[in-house]
Parts: sequence; C-alpha cells; structure tokens
Amino acid sequence: MLLLPFTPAVSSPLNPARLRPASPVQSSDRALAESESAQIASPRPHLRFPPRPYLRPKTRSTPDLHTQASRSLGKPLTVNNLGTDYTRYFKPFSDGTNTPSRSRGTSISERQSQAKLALTTPPPQVSSVNPFLTPNAPDTGASQGSSTLYDLERNVSFVDDRLVAPYEEKGMASWPLVCDQEEPDDEMHMPRDDDDIRFRPRIRDHFTKDSIVSTIGLVLMMFGLMFIFVGLPVLSAVGLIDYNSAYGMPLSMFPYYWIPHTWATVNNRQHPLLENMRKGLIDPDTPKTVRTRKGEYGDDYILVFSDEFNKDGRSFYEGDDPYFFAPNIWYGATQDLEWYDADAVTTSHGSLQMRLEEFFNHGLKFRSGMLNSWNQLCFKGGIFEVSVSLPGPAGVQGLWPGAWTMGNLGRPGYLSTTDGLWPYTYQACDAGITPNQSSPDGLSHLPGQRLPSCTCPGEDHPTPGTGRGAPEIDIIEAGAFSGYPEPQGLPIATQSYQVAPFDINYYPNYNFTAFPDLTLSGLNTYTGGPFQQAISATTMLNKDWYDNKQYQRFSFEYVPGQGKEAYILWKVGGQTMFMMDGRAIGSNGNIQARQISEEPMSLILNLGFSNSWTYIDWKNLVFPTTMHVDYVRWYQKKGERMVTCDPPGFETTEYIEKHAKAYQNPNYTLWDQTGYAWPKHRLNSEC
Repeated sequence: MLLLPFTPAVSSPLNPARLRPASPVQSSDRALAESESAQIASPRPHLRFPPRPYLRPKTRSTPDLHTQASRSLGKPLTVNNLGTDYTRYFKPFSDGTNTPSRSRGTSISERQSQAKLALTTPPPQVSSVNPFLTPNAPDTGASQGSSTLYDLERNVSFVDDRLVAPYEEKGMASWPLVCDQEEPDDEMHMPRDDDDIRFRPRIRDHFTKDSIVSTIGLVLMMFGLMFIFVGLPVLSAVGLIDYNSAYGMPLSMFPYYWIPHTWATVNNRQHPLLENMRKGLIDPDTPKTVRTRKGEYGDDYILVFSDEFNKDGRSFYEGDDPYFFAPNIWYGATQDLEWYDADAVTTSHGSLQMRLEEFFNHGLKFRSGMLNSWNQLCFKGGIFEVSVSLPGPAGVQGLWPGAWTMGNLGRPGYLSTTDGLWPYTYQACDAGITPNQSSPDGLSHLPGQRLPSCTCPGEDHPTPGTGRGAPEIDIIEAGAFSGYPEPQGLPIATQSYQVAPFDINYYPNYNFTAFPDLTLSGLNTYTGGPFQQAISATTMLNKDWYDNKQYQRFSFEYVPGQGKEAYILWKVGGQTMFMMDGRAIGSNGNIQARQISEEPMSLILNLGFSNSWTYIDWKNLVFPTTMHVDYVRWYQKKGERMVTCDPPGFETTEYIEKHAKAYQNPNYTLWDQTGYAWPKHRLNSEC
C-alpha cells in the first residue's frame, strides 16, 4: 500500500497546506469538495489560516517561522525547527554590529510576504566546521556568507526555547496550541524587553498593608529581645525592677543590696554567689503561704532563710554548699560510737537524709552524718523550725538524733574551740567566770569562762568588755522511755537550753517556766551535771513520726536578752510544749543573771548514738536507719532581721580567722594545746 504525504485539513503556521503538492487522490477529493460547496446556499470563500501574528517584538537573533529554509513536504515541523530565542540571555553567538534589526511595527502582511519569499529560497548548506553556532545567526569573519543549522544531535546542551508546540500529524492524538494568539498566562513566562522598567517597584509599593504590619512586628520583636537580654539584666542589676527567677529571691529582700552583706563575707573574704548555687537565702520551693507567720505574742515574723532539700543528690562536703557542710570528724565530746562522714549525708526524694549504718572506718564500727552551718549561716533571735521524720525503730533506746543550735564561737566537734566557751552566757565578772565556779562541792568541772567581760586591756578578746560564750538551744533530742519487759518503749524528746554558770543544784527558778499541757510535755528530771545546766522539758512523741512514715514540725521561738522580755518557747506541731523567760536563769547564790543567748547561733542536724546519752538496746536496734529532714526554716521579727555571724557587739568571724589553728584541727581538745594564750582578767591577774 502506497503511503501518501499527509496534508492537514486546516492550514497552520507549522504545516501550511499550500506547501504540499497535490496528489491524485487529493485532487479528486478537492474537486468533489468544490462541487459540493458550490451547491451550498450561502457560499463562503475559503480563507487560508494566517500565519502567527506578531505578538511581541522579535529580536535580531530570532528568525521568523516563514524565514526558515524549505523542508521536505509531508514532514511536520517541530520545536527544534523554529530557531532559538536568546532575547533574555547573554548573546555569545551573535555580533550586535552586523545583526540585522527588525522593526517592532512589522505588519502581518509584510511578514506574510517575507514568508512567501522564504519559501522559494533554497535550504542553506550545513556547515561542519562549528556545529555549535546559532541557526541563521549572521556570519562574521571567516564564516561570512555561510550559514549553519542547529544540529540537536550534535549540540544538546542548548535548549530550544521557542514557544511553539508540536502535534501529531496523522490525526492521532492531535493537540495543536493556538500559537497566533496571546494567552492570559503568557505574561508569566514570556519576558518583555521593558519588564525591568514596567515592574520596577515604586515607593508606594513598599508601603502596603503587609509590609507595614511585618515591619512593625519585626521592630517589636527586636525591642523584646533587646529588653530580655540587655534591658532586664541591666535594670535588675541597678535595682530598678524587682526581678525574681527560679533560683533567686526578689531584690526587695535585699535592701541596699549593693552594699556587701556580712553573710557573704567570711574571714574578711567576699564569697561570690556562684552560678551553680542558689542565689537567695529563701528556697524558691518554699510556699509563699508560709513566708510569714505570727509569733506567740502576736508579733509579725518573716521568713529569712529556708532550705526545702528538694534537689536530689546534693553534696555537703566542705565548700560544696553555700549554707551547710557535713564534717569529717569523730564527735569526742560525747564519746560517740560512730564516725561522722559527708558520704552519709545526701538529699533524695525531697528530703535531707542522714544514714546511720554499720560501716567500719577510722577504727569505729559505725558511720553517720552531721550537717551544720557553722561560720557560714548564723542567726540572732527568731523562730527556728524543722520538719523531721525520726530514725526508727520508734521507742527503742540507743539512737540520738538531734536538731539544735550553738553559738558560733564554738565549732561543733572541735573541743579546743568550746573549751571555756560552752555553754557560757554570762556578762558579770564574779565567781561564775572562775574555774569550777569557785565551788568546792564539785558543782562545776568547767575551766571557767575564757572570754569574760573583764579581760585585761590588750588581751585576746573578740569584743572587749562583753562576756562571750557558746550557749546551746536544743529544738529536739529524741530518745525513748524503757519498755521493759516490752521490746519497745515510749518515744520521747527533750527540748532544752544549756547554760553556764550553774544555779545551785542546777535548779533554775521554775516560777518563770510554763508547761501548757502536762499530758504532752513536762519537766525533765535531768537538770544538768558538772559540765552543763539544762533547763529542759520532756515531750511525748507519736510512733508514726518515725522511719519516713510521717513528718512532724518542731520549733523554738526566742528573744535574746535578760529578764522578763527575753524568753524561749518550744513547740511541736505548732502547739506550745514548754516556755521559759529570762527570769528563770536570774541571779542565784553567788552568781548573777545569765542571758537568753545573744550570740549568733549556727544550725546543727545530726544522727548519732552514745552510751553517754542513754542505754543502748542493741538487740532491738535496726541498721541501717535514716533521719529524714523535710525542710529547715528560720523566721525573724519584721524589721529586726539579723542573719549574720557578726551581729553588732557580738562579732565572731575575725576572731575565728585569727585562731584558725584551733578551728581547723579537731584533734586539739584543749585551748592550751593550740598555742594560743588564755586571756587574763581582773580576777586572776593584776591588770
């Protein structure tokens, strides 16, 4: 079967019908069509589809469709036959000086005539010298007069970008595009020569609603960042705002905070508050509802220090914590059976834990822990409250858990520092400051007050003219009544004030003591011995307050001084158990009145056991056992804040620094062993 060239039914710029020779079949078909059309009522002349109109200016490097060389009839044109439009690119293949130009106003008729002329022009010869030349580009130099065609097979790196789409020739899947009309989306992909002028942004284009809103948002964001990272630190540093972070306290708690605080200075050395340490005396975890309270007599108290022990895994080796440390000593003053080690003190599950266990070390079979704030955190006056779950088993004799305070001039466990200071609280200069209290009956075995108020001029004394000492106030020392023949007895606690010099027979004036509920607390039958006098009460405890089952609040409230205005009051669970005022330790016999401690007091928490405390029921004790402390809080009267180890008239840190040998070596048991002289006073020398 003979295949005849295809002639499209409708002429187009790509496949014009008049370019193809008529075949016999086509002639017969055409004749038949003409005869049929002659019989139509309204004859309409057959118009040839015009070539694609000139929609946008052509550049000199882009030939028109009708200027292309002739081709073999019957072969459809494709995009590759239409030349290349490099209007919007750099023109490396043409010479602008000899490239012919075309007028923008070329009419369709002129272009049709040019197309007719091009049909009679023989096809140019293909040059094999340089296949990379642009088709129909003007010749220069040696190539003048010769033309080349674009060979897609040889030069595939240049993409033909003329905007004409091919279609299937044999009537199968025909989809011709309308190439002679400007379509709505042509502006999106047909750049014009004047686009850089027409689309150049004007001033008003920068002031659209979106631009204005975006600019304002950017400015606000920049101001916000500057305030957070620059303004806030500066304003808080100069004190213009009251800033409170998760690990700090409001600046309002530090009046005139730019003045160095005494609590931040130890031994004339300013200790910075490091970044990894808490920056305030009040724990951020302390509820705001408990930061104020009423005293026993209606006075307003405010919280000045707290530690909730909520951070797990705290270390209390000396220097690791800004407020507390756990010493590494044997407590020889009471001949304890355990060694105090910092390893036995830690925090876990929201509480401080001191663990007493069988652990052979330093020649002792047991290890436990003590925590104190000596020379780091001191108070004068106020309310000291601690929430504790005592170590068990409840009601078994032997353990000695305690929460107490002592004057800062005496360091717990360092016997040379307490020699002649513990538990003195005395301002007179009489028999009370002498060895044995000048009593031949053995009332006292104390060496006398080392720092009395009447030392000779020039003697070693921290505050000449003032009697100094290290009295002790016990918030709680737990024990048990014997339960014999039962294995467990009744859990009890003593709440005491230890003083010297002593009353006759260690009996204070009980007319100035009070026990509001004798079913809960009563007079302690132990009133003292040759080394201390104890004004003390015995308080009943609940067995559920042991072994981390339940916690109970223990506290004391005290006002320093002498006479009826000074007092100490002990509470359990917020209920008063026992109280005394300064008249209970007034003048008696050959001694004058003693004072409710005016020394700065440090805090001590410990768990030990000793035969000097009570009978030890080895059979029923259980090891290990743990003392849990939920929190420690100290309140002081509003307007009478005194959180310092150097209160006026009772300074301590300078004296401690000058006698570092005694305060750093626990092996010295007497002051004379340290090499420092015992100060002379008017009663033992001629001043």
